[in-house]
Amino acid sequence: MRLHTAQRSALPRALPRLLGSLLLVTAAGISTACAATASAEGSASAVRATRPLGQVVPAPVSVRPGGSPYSITGATRIRVDGSSGEARKVGEYLAGVLRPSTGYSLRVTGKDGADGIRLRLGSRDSALGAEGYTLTSGHGAVTITARKPAGLFHGVQTLRQLLPAQVEADSRQKGPWKVAGGSLTDAPRYGYRGAMLDVSRHFFSVAEVKRYIDQIALYKINTFHLHLSDDQGWRIAIDSWPKLATYGGSTEVGGGAGGYYTKSQYKEIVKYAASRYLEVVPEIDMPSHTNAALASYAELNCDGVAPPLYTGIEVGFSSLCAGKDVTYTFIDDVIRELAALTPGKYIHIGGDEAHSTSHDDYARIMKRAQAVVGKYGKTVMGWHQLTGAEPVKGAVAQYWGYDKTSAADRQQVVDAAKNGTKLVLSPADRVYLDMKYTAKTELGLKWAGLVEVQRSYDWDPGTYLSGAPADAVLGVEAPIWAETLTDSDDIDAMAFPRLPGAAELGWSPAATHDWDTYKLRLAALGPRFTAMGIDYYRSPQVPWPAEPAAAG
Repeated sequence: MRLHTAQRSALPRALPRLLGSLLLVTAAGISTACAATASAEGSASAVRATRPLGQVVPAPVSVRPGGSPYSITGATRIRVDGSSGEARKVGEYLAGVLRPSTGYSLRVTGKDGADGIRLRLGSRDSALGAEGYTLTSGHGAVTITARKPAGLFHGVQTLRQLLPAQVEADSRQKGPWKVAGGSLTDAPRYGYRGAMLDVSRHFFSVAEVKRYIDQIALYKINTFHLHLSDDQGWRIAIDSWPKLATYGGSTEVGGGAGGYYTKSQYKEIVKYAASRYLEVVPEIDMPSHTNAALASYAELNCDGVAPPLYTGIEVGFSSLCAGKDVTYTFIDDVIRELAALTPGKYIHIGGDEAHSTSHDDYARIMKRAQAVVGKYGKTVMGWHQLTGAEPVKGAVAQYWGYDKTSAADRQQVVDAAKNGTKLVLSPADRVYLDMKYTAKTELGLKWAGLVEVQRSYDWDPGTYLSGAPADAVLGVEAPIWAETLTDSDDIDAMAFPRLPGAAELGWSPAATHDWDTYKLRLAALGPRFTAMGIDYYRSPQVPWPAEPAAAG
């Protein structure tokens, strides 16, 4: 960890642990008691106490606690459906998480049995859908059952959180490793639960991207949006326009070296995300946020003159040239190559903050770009300004407005939703994870306001845009922009502890959303963050457990 991280006055280290409550009446009472005990005692024994079933983030749909706990021991086997290669992959993933901290071999086997950790496909409960699961725990076994492999994977994330926080450590820890007895059933509220990483303002390595993928997967996020191009840098190799990466990717905010992903590296990221049941949504922003491209190829500019590379943070000054045929050749080539690399459903074409593009030119470019996305078999995503043009059938608008967004702009989005455009909600003053927590926060920006943890959590996606049909909302996405963020430490400080709340808004039933109960479950996440090496913001709004005194 870099020295400057530890020195942040507004982002101190903390160490609490992960409770997670069902937020139903019974579980809420247990959650309050456990959080109070952990805060008062702050001891290793309290941290390792058996967690009440359902004490996880996101909150489950239903929980029935009771019966004897299950203990993971050196004799434990992970039993998977022998006919399913996907179930075995989930089992091996789980074993990989548990082996370093427990020290146990945890052999993965396709042989059925009444004991161990059992991962089973084939549930007949249609309410579980593709991502839901049931988990039952008792003296002899923990069983996770799902209809699809993604459900098994999400169930495994719940199992992780029910174990002591030290299970996340990368070295052997002292047990016991108990899972409370009972059963829970869980399935998501929304099918789209996203996190976005901006790799354009500052470039992040493949290893740093994978680290963030692992972090967001723990909270059942299923979509990873990569912002691959902007004024400050172009981050994906395009064979037909090679200078986009080699020249356009050669800098970043502040004038650093930048970087870009080769096609093989991008495919590596996509494959890694898929192993965590995340779909990658690549974004090529247009017609503005394009200075890196315009600097790389003079012919993309209306006057034929390439501007210099840009390392600032102001926006809205760049634009593709609507009147040139080469613009549409460029768009076709980039989307064609990116679509061929991307197995997921969506291609994101940006469309925000085109302040230097006339309305007619904007509409012309976005119409042609949407047609290209469809030509290569993908579904259009764009920022909500796309609704000011003419969204194609099936398009998804990502709303990033905030309190100061005009009523007219909001109504434009609502009207589009009424006409069939789907919505993903990313209100900037709620879930933009790069917004400062307080005025004293070292990192981040504050143009959308200060976003403390409670404000980030305390809203309902189902009612946020008044007048929008409920069925138009596909889900929630939490973007993190990188004007002030340079490495994983910076991402950690701004994403945590707000990211788990955004994930809960996308996953958990609306009836479970209650700040007073959630903050107790969030407080219990602290020791897990610490065990994972996450240097998070210790918000005074959250009753974090007391930090144990350092040894010696």
